[in-house]
Amino acid sequence: MSAVNCSYEITGTGPALYMVHGIGARKSAWNAIVEGLKDSFTCVVYDLRGHGESPIPKPPYTLGELVEDLEALRQQLGHEKIHVIGHSLGGMIGPAYAHAHPDRILSVGLLSTAAGRTEDDSSKLKAVGEAMQEKGVIPVLSTFVERWYSDAFIQAQPEKIQMRLKQVEDTPTDVFLSVFWIYATTEMAPWLHKIKCPCLVLTGELDGGCNPRLNRLIDSQLSDSELVILEGLKHSILMEAPQRVLKPLKQFLIKQL
Repeated sequence: MSAVNCSYEITGTGPALYMVHGIGARKSAWNAIVEGLKDSFTCVVYDLRGHGESPIPKPPYTLGELVEDLEALRQQLGHEKIHVIGHSLGGMIGPAYAHAHPDRILSVGLLSTAAGRTEDDSSKLKAVGEAMQEKGVIPVLSTFVERWYSDAFIQAQPEKIQMRLKQVEDTPTDVFLSVFWIYATTEMAPWLHKIKCPCLVLTGELDGGCNPRLNRLIDSQLSDSELVILEGLKHSILMEAPQRVLKPLKQFLIKQL
């Protein structure tokens, strides 16, 4: 299992804060969050393997490989210990990193992610994955729009949504499907209790796949965590409401200084 040298950008000063995007996204997903944190933290954003400007090793990928890409980046940049925040799949990579490298982690932010899925939850995800394998990713994209954004945002910001869909279209299909299946089949519940660093658990009230029920379970399994539910939001909180994410995130991170 060899790590990939991922494309990254560094902004700001202070303790190192690594930001991990989700499926088919890019490091630019964090731009607004970086703006709000760069005065207090050295913000490191990067493209996951197969995404954006990072190398594209042949899929399938594993969660362990995504974790080791993050560790390779930490070693490359020479940060002794790091804060990690992740969105969606990134919200699984962060705690998995803390589990694998407990001596390197300061805190974890789990944003819009899932653990403790029921059989029904898992079967719905499996059906989406199978539909994409059968029909292709692009024909299924319209269902993602409804899952990711509130109706008001869909009406008000069509150009932003088109930009996001273009990112998905520009992600190689086998890469997108590979990371989707990592997200769909990862179950963090058995090992979340082993994570001892401070954690922020945050999701949108109306996020169907990463709903408050699953996030309350995540919060209950972690030994040192706080839970935030953002009213009226679905999955794509970094794009739709970055300032609403930033406020509790900054409060949490500042407490760790």
